[in-house]
Amino acid sequence: MNPTQRGILIVDLGTQYTQLIARRVREAGTWCQIATPAAALEMAAAMDLAGIVLSGGPSSVYDSDAPQVPPALLEFDVPVLGICYGMQWMCQTLGGEVQSSSKREYGRTQIQVLASEGLFENIGGDTVVWMSHGDSVARLPEGFSAVASSDDCEFAAIHSLDRKAWGVQFHPEVSHTVRGREFIDNFLGSVCGLEGDWKPDGIVEREIALVREKVGDTGEIVLGLSGGVDSAVAALILQQAIGDRLHCIFVDNGLLRQGERDEVEAEFQEHLGMDLTVVAAGERFLSRLAGVSDPEQKRKVIGHEFIEVFREEACRFENARFLGQGTLYPDVIESVAAHGGNTAVIKSHHNVGGLPDDLDMELVEPLRELFKDEVRSIGRYLGLADKIAMRQPFPGPGLAVRIPGEVTPERVHILQQADHIVTSEIEAAGEHEGLWQYFAVLLPVQSVGVMGDRRTYENACALRVVESSDGMTADWRYLSHDLLRRISGRIIGQVRGINRVLLDVSSKPPATIEWE
Repeated sequence: MNPTQRGILIVDLGTQYTQLIARRVREAGTWCQIATPAAALEMAAAMDLAGIVLSGGPSSVYDSDAPQVPPALLEFDVPVLGICYGMQWMCQTLGGEVQSSSKREYGRTQIQVLASEGLFENIGGDTVVWMSHGDSVARLPEGFSAVASSDDCEFAAIHSLDRKAWGVQFHPEVSHTVRGREFIDNFLGSVCGLEGDWKPDGIVEREIALVREKVGDTGEIVLGLSGGVDSAVAALILQQAIGDRLHCIFVDNGLLRQGERDEVEAEFQEHLGMDLTVVAAGERFLSRLAGVSDPEQKRKVIGHEFIEVFREEACRFENARFLGQGTLYPDVIESVAAHGGNTAVIKSHHNVGGLPDDLDMELVEPLRELFKDEVRSIGRYLGLADKIAMRQPFPGPGLAVRIPGEVTPERVHILQQADHIVTSEIEAAGEHEGLWQYFAVLLPVQSVGVMGDRRTYENACALRVVESSDGMTADWRYLSHDLLRRISGRIIGQVRGINRVLLDVSSKPPATIEWE
């Protein structure tokens, strides 16, 4: 399969929904890439381009610092969909006029469809969409006509047949737009003529081809295997691409969940038959973490030690010039300003950036542009057992980021016990279905308690249970009362060092899923 996949270019104009647009396009079975305005022309020219989406954004097109797309992007002979700010920019660029609205539209809004075709195929009459704009198009460019309107917005959607251009003032990518997925599907299928062939088999073929092209016929890869779904799927893809030239290294950093090392050895070495080296490095990592309490510093210390372990182990393989990692798209987004834009850095990830200049290895990341749900689908397609494919995500730095403050062997041991009770009880009760993550956090807070008629002064433990589809946003889940009572009772009764159990009932955003 040609590594160049026919797909959609999404130009990020500053909206918080850019990644959501990408997810909706992927869910519809279409490959897409995201670019900043400055990189859009170059990326469009390099792609097998089928269409362009101009995202929304918080700016006004007449602001001096408003994001500007190169007008030449509108001259590619492919359909264009402008969303909110994207529509306004397109209209102004092509000779229309955009003004501040006398009445701002925000929230669920009913629009009247004037022409049930193209983007609105099989969508007629009235439908509810999500609006969020203070500006609106006052005059359309030549050749454009209205295809939908609302009480406060004459041009809720527009179309130019000659230019293959569509614009919507609302946001079809959000769930509040009742038929939003149909709008996306119509643009991809009816307008762009895409067949929805971005599926697990095609993704695997594409990534295998890219790996073979990069590594060549003799190159070897050292892969950091964590035992989670990301590194497992990365390992399976790399194994199919280069066979026994893949060497997996599992580092027991002393920050793993209870029994995790044994599980990894059994699954990947015995069942999947991979070349697996297990490195016992717990004392090494914990000694480096002594006295470190800042969360970013902890991540950097752990990331540095991972790289050093890989460097040392890779010396055994003469042609191991490549370092494999299971980096995902959300990791990249949260760690760096994705695509060169203004995305805020939330937290660093040990497997994103930060490689030392003297590391004589190139990165191979077959999952770098994929979301978690895509990775799970690929895992099932490749025959990965559900206990791995559906396993809840576990952070690269391990339990260190679930122990706010200094990490010590004693605190790790306490958390391992508490976390095992949380996961085993939730799974035994069957309440893990539909959950993204469920785990314990050992807080640097001590409180007074009474146990056996004696005063105690011990740690508090927080339960973190969330629902999510990709880890980028998440909502907390309230477990059944009996299950919570059982978990709390077992932790307090069986884990020495904890005398209080709390619930974390915060969503992402504003909180993150992990505590650090």
